[in-house]
Amino acid sequence: MLKLSLDALQIVDAIDRGGSFAAAAKELFRVPSTISYSVSKLEEDLGVQVFIRSGPKVLLTAAGRALLLEGRSLLKAAQDLEHKVRRVACGWEIEFAIGMDLMFSPLLIADEIRAFYEVTDSTRLRTSQEALSGAWEALLDRRVDLLLGAAGEGPPGGGYVVEPIGSMQFIFAVAPHHPLAAVSHPLGKDDLIAHRVISVADSARRLPARTVGLLLGQDTLTVPTLRCKFEFQLAGLGVGFLPERWARPAIEAGLLVQKEVVEQRSPENFYMAWRAGEQGAALAWWIATLRKTNLLERLALGWEKESRLFGC
Repeated sequence: MLKLSLDALQIVDAIDRGGSFAAAAKELFRVPSTISYSVSKLEEDLGVQVFIRSGPKVLLTAAGRALLLEGRSLLKAAQDLEHKVRRVACGWEIEFAIGMDLMFSPLLIADEIRAFYEVTDSTRLRTSQEALSGAWEALLDRRVDLLLGAAGEGPPGGGYVVEPIGSMQFIFAVAPHHPLAAVSHPLGKDDLIAHRVISVADSARRLPARTVGLLLGQDTLTVPTLRCKFEFQLAGLGVGFLPERWARPAIEAGLLVQKEVVEQRSPENFYMAWRAGEQGAALAWWIATLRKTNLLERLALGWEKESRLFGC
């Protein structure tokens, strides 16, 4: 009789990612005592210690780390099997998750969401947002089924299909009262290294984090969203590249100053992507529907709408 269950592996995985039994309980919608009992039962059945307990925080033992390393592969295989069985049974996915880069607001596909619900009521729809490499990781880890507005090239190894949806220009901007605003020549490394740059955090959990426009040794203020980066640059707390369509109204309103830099940032390419071999009806509907619209233009319009909120 097997002493290891998928439920136990899911609990161990949640504890490791959350750092505590309480965090795992919250994620799995259970009470902490149930999580604690499940771990104790697992350790008793296997005859090994899985976690080192130190107050509210817990750490995996060497045996626990080995268990989780292989266990995550089993969890992914089980999830893949569930998805396959459900698709075979009804054609429409039970749940369909759309992931967007943080630069892309889910509100921009509200019309498509409304139309989707008119086509089917058997699929639960979920949207989420990730940053940089985190968006690609969410697709590969099956946290999302379709990526919209994913920035930059996908990770090596394949396993997914990509369609380019266009590219965007980024410009370097600073607040009018920032010291770099008064510099007349194109800004080089020697000018920039002494000033703080605002950077959006990559949400990747295991893929290498991606950084854009950062210099080695430069002071960096990391923020959770592009909107937050925009706000902080308006406040003069740092500098950096911004989408031209977002920054332009602020520049015209005198709230930001565009600066020439020696090393310009190349235009950013954006993509729509999904896992190779997927054949669900919901995925097919979304791909066919979104191919009829200019996603990147909507992204730009969303940026312009955001900038107007600040009186630009």
